[in-house]
Amino acid sequence: MSSSRTVEENREVANEALARFSSSPLLHLIDGELVPSSSSLTFDNVSPIDQMSLGQVAAGGPTEIALAADAAAEAFDGWVSLPGGERKKILHRVADLIVERADEIAVIESVDTGQPIRFMSSAAIRGAENFRYFADAAPAALDGDAMPTSTHLNYSTRRAIGPVGVITPWNTPFMLSTWKIAPALASGCTVVHKPAEWSPLTASILAEIAGEAGLPAGVLNVVHGVGEVAGKALTEHPAIKAIAFVGESSTGSLIQAQGAPTLKRLHFELGGKNPVVVFDDADLERALDAVVFMIYSLNGERCTSSSRLIVQDTVHDWFVERLTERVNGLQVGDPLDPRTEIGPLIHPLHCAKVRSYLDKAIEDGARVVIGDSKFDPNSNFVPPMLFLEANNSMRISQEEIFGPALTVIPFSDESEAVQIANDVEYGLAGYLWTGDSGRAHRVARDLDVGMVWVNSQNVRHLATPFGGTKRSGIGRDGGDYSFDFYMETKNIAMAYGRHDIGKLGAAKT
Repeated sequence: MSSSRTVEENREVANEALARFSSSPLLHLIDGELVPSSSSLTFDNVSPIDQMSLGQVAAGGPTEIALAADAAAEAFDGWVSLPGGERKKILHRVADLIVERADEIAVIESVDTGQPIRFMSSAAIRGAENFRYFADAAPAALDGDAMPTSTHLNYSTRRAIGPVGVITPWNTPFMLSTWKIAPALASGCTVVHKPAEWSPLTASILAEIAGEAGLPAGVLNVVHGVGEVAGKALTEHPAIKAIAFVGESSTGSLIQAQGAPTLKRLHFELGGKNPVVVFDDADLERALDAVVFMIYSLNGERCTSSSRLIVQDTVHDWFVERLTERVNGLQVGDPLDPRTEIGPLIHPLHCAKVRSYLDKAIEDGARVVIGDSKFDPNSNFVPPMLFLEANNSMRISQEEIFGPALTVIPFSDESEAVQIANDVEYGLAGYLWTGDSGRAHRVARDLDVGMVWVNSQNVRHLATPFGGTKRSGIGRDGGDYSFDFYMETKNIAMAYGRHDIGKLGAAKT
């Protein structure tokens, strides 16, 4: 596995895997064919590690989106009418091929995004698991409920909604793409995928795998391009019945407006400013491990990161002392080095945004602890940051930083902890550490978020609902919740026999 190889060995594998992307532009996949943009425009894909070009990418726009949407619409009837058991076989084959190419996917993802190889090694396998889970669910996707009354048997059934658009982010692009695309395909939908322009490579690998697995032409299409052009065209196209989007809350607002004229169904997984609440009766050593992992892993670039530590004042000083030791010990470096814990951030624009919170923290009165800071400020590397002596009104407490930065806020009692945790515009996830089971249930109930993990880091079970409240999203992923989004439910009422039917216009007979 790539996480056990040396950095030199990983670099050699990466260079071999990336060679084909640098030799010719990365093209769109439309109706089973690799095609350039009609405009012949391309954009440069740059690695965050060293700003080296990874090759050119075709820049799609309304023309390519229209072709892909038409292909998805043309392929829909054949795909949706395929028995669920047949879709299951194809999707399991996709999962098998992902596993076969897991090392290649991991190193490409690491070079393309800056994410440490220690995390990307499992991301491809998680992508395969997503496909296996929804493949197994495909045969029963049509099933609904029976609801008998005294005069009728009501039963429901479901059918895929039609061609859908999937717009995915740059932080863990392969895994998140499978998270959206697998249930869409399992339900019988066809897909137009617009991957993030900052990390386009593994989307094309997934499309290659799907074709090799036997997915018919037009069922999965991939159009590269910038969000303001290709993404906008996708959200506005009338053939696309729904949009599944993962990304920033502000972008979600734009997509909601763009999809309104065609009444698109929307699923949004958006930003977060997630609290981890630690009470003094918790297992503090385990809580410390979880706090550090859930903000500094994946470069802090994930929506469910626990970016606010709300810690009881009676253990605040103990926790801060050990947090400081951990932050100073974090290994920042080449993401292909298996020892690296934090790699470079995805893009200079995002890097500048994250770094700006150092000055904002100081301006607002927080004390700042900075970890390894030996890197060139002109690079994409950002040292891990710990913001102390903070309160919940500071920008570092309210705004999504999306980087390796943790804000620490003390509290005195349960009610204050809940008040601080809820006093943000976001509501994706919450984490809670306590030894009191009654308190665990009370606080979990009162946190205004879509998901709560108690005495746990983020452990994802694919059958459970995933999603947020407030500015963190609309709808839920996971299990049958995904099928509810990608499918229409129809009720059928069958009369047992005679029942009263009112007569109108029959008085003269």
